[in-house]
Amino acid sequence: MSRHLLPTLALAGVAAAFSTDAFAHCFVGARFFPATLATDDPCVADELSLPTVSWSKTGDFPPATAWDFSGEISKRITENFGISVGQDWTSIRQADGTLTQGFQNLETTLQYQILRDREHELAILSGVIVDWGRTGSTGSGLATDYSLVTPTIYFGKGFGDLPSSFSWFRAFAVTGQVGYEIPTSSFDFTQNVFIPQQLVYGASLQYSMSYLKSEIVDLGLPDFINHLIPVIELSLSTPVANNFGNPYTTTGTVNPGVIWVGSHFQVGLEAMIPVNRASGTGVGVLGQLHLYLDDMFPSTFGQPLFGASPTTPRKMTF
Repeated sequence: MSRHLLPTLALAGVAAAFSTDAFAHCFVGARFFPATLATDDPCVADELSLPTVSWSKTGDFPPATAWDFSGEISKRITENFGISVGQDWTSIRQADGTLTQGFQNLETTLQYQILRDREHELAILSGVIVDWGRTGSTGSGLATDYSLVTPTIYFGKGFGDLPSSFSWFRAFAVTGQVGYEIPTSSFDFTQNVFIPQQLVYGASLQYSMSYLKSEIVDLGLPDFINHLIPVIELSLSTPVANNFGNPYTTTGTVNPGVIWVGSHFQVGLEAMIPVNRASGTGVGVLGQLHLYLDDMFPSTFGQPLFGASPTTPRKMTF
């Protein structure tokens, strides 16, 4: 892991000098980037996703029904450095009634905030994701004996710095991430197949109703509407190396949905639309309850472990 982590943190250390914000949550100036469901937001934070639940049909012939239940906790070690730990439990029922269920491998993520530019509503985050081999239900086939290491860059950009003539368009924002997934083994002897290296990437387009009200124009909409962030996400994976004998097929989903943002938590719901048959069958559903630990425990768990800021965390304006 250190072979990929050290260059990433070195880059982060050089760029960190340009950081202009040190808020919990993902605030960059007036812009709030919510925790998206299929991809990650571009900020370190103190937060808890519990639960995240999805239902979908696999691309098998005939398709199987898959349920996935997961939780993830994120904690800032310093203002700009954080760690996340997550675990998934999956249940897959084949058309003939065969049931496979168990835990996937434990996932940890180290992240460093490279940039928060208030004026341009721009955030950049570096990270290294590790799925630890043999930490899940390996006997069920839902977890692997080998680990996966994925150096990743995350970004977010709000359009609030556009000229005022763009009016309502300035409430839009985009986020995204690009990672290179590297398995610690090149061949799976249990399945007798090569283990590919993959490009793992995704993006979101979102529209903040609270930003529209507070920064552009108050339309006098109901309070519930002002808490909404309509969003569409794209989450994809493409084999790029060590994929001998297998097609280089991109798989993933397009996820239109909406996030309701409160003062201490948010709730998100999205459809999961496979990009092709290899990605799944029909339309699935993804939902999440996400808790803002910095607002729930502002003087204890919601603070960085080291170098806590004396300033009050930025809050949403509705």
